[in-house]
Amino acid sequence: MLFVYGSYMPLRLLEEIRFWKTQEKEHTVVIQEIAPNLEAPYVALLRAWEPIFARTELIAEKLLGALIPCADVLPPWAKAQTDALLHIAAKQSRVFVEQLTKLTTDSRAIAGSPVAVTIVNHIIRESDYFLCVLETLLSSRPEQGEDTEEPLAKQLETSQTESDAREPQVEQAAPEPAPLETPVSNFELQPQLLEEADRAPAASVPIGGHTLPPLPYAYNALEPYIDETTMRIHHDKHHQSYVDGLNKAEKELEKARKSGDFALVKHWERELAFNGAGHYLHTLFWNTMGPSRGGPATGELANQIRRDFGSYDAFKRQFSEAAEKVEGGGWAILVWSPRSRRLEILTAEKHQNLSQWDVIPILPLDVWEHAYYLKHQNKRGDYIKNWWNVVNWPYADERFQKASKLVWEPY
Repeated sequence: MLFVYGSYMPLRLLEEIRFWKTQEKEHTVVIQEIAPNLEAPYVALLRAWEPIFARTELIAEKLLGALIPCADVLPPWAKAQTDALLHIAAKQSRVFVEQLTKLTTDSRAIAGSPVAVTIVNHIIRESDYFLCVLETLLSSRPEQGEDTEEPLAKQLETSQTESDAREPQVEQAAPEPAPLETPVSNFELQPQLLEEADRAPAASVPIGGHTLPPLPYAYNALEPYIDETTMRIHHDKHHQSYVDGLNKAEKELEKARKSGDFALVKHWERELAFNGAGHYLHTLFWNTMGPSRGGPATGELANQIRRDFGSYDAFKRQFSEAAEKVEGGGWAILVWSPRSRRLEILTAEKHQNLSQWDVIPILPLDVWEHAYYLKHQNKRGDYIKNWWNVVNWPYADERFQKASKLVWEPY
């Protein structure tokens, strides 16, 4: 995780709250899709959570919008507003985890499906991870005095340069309790190449016009190494969310250029980086895997690997070790440097943090938990071992051959 300390800490907390509430909102939909016969009261419970997570996400986004223009010197009330939202966001996640834990035993539709149980347990782990992230961030935050300035709403009403937003009214952790039929009467309802000469003129993607690329193979084509359910959720849900986020960021930045109002440019540039990197890496990731693949590297790429790493085995071990040690969600990526004329192994946290520029990705490996948890739970190393069996080396070699034609002055 990329930590930002001092006066920027409220912004980091708000970014995490917004990100994880988006994830939890998506998880309520995923559960309903993997359990189409889910009992009606549980469906109602999950649907009740959706607007609550959406509201908390929106509040965090509005606070970010109000605070980013004054990020260097945050107003005194920023900490109090952030703490209030943090308290509710954490409470929501705790209650959500408690209810999902009961769901795995009390719902016949979930309990009777090993796949559904695995998915719900993964979602529980995701929310638990969010709580750990908040705890880690808070432990890094310096103590501050009491905030005595007027609240956000009044600040926004009286300032001509601030965003037009109202003071966020934090949602309750859940809707009002409602009587439910059995079996949930004990629940509280709380809320994917052509040669250059043969290629048609490249069409640019219009601003905000990115689309989800289709998988270049069937969802179950990588079994037994990567299961069908994971591929469906990973591609159709997670990758789609990055496409949507990228399009929104591009459109918002377009609005800023037209209006001349760049008050939120820092926020939308971060969204552009996170979602853009997520979209582009996943688009490459699907193509660098395939059925009946695996084995050692092939072609010119294999020769370059031996030159730069000593042997294929040495490369494979370094790549695997690097991938296993990525903290939280992220990637291990084999890249080509046109300047140093060498292959390198880099890692990135999330999609865009703690990595290098000036390089070309050749072979990425997604090590976010959503890429492997259904099959391997927390055993990332097992997932990495299986992934080597589906690496599409011919595609990676073709990409390397094109990348290696770039020659930049070495320094």
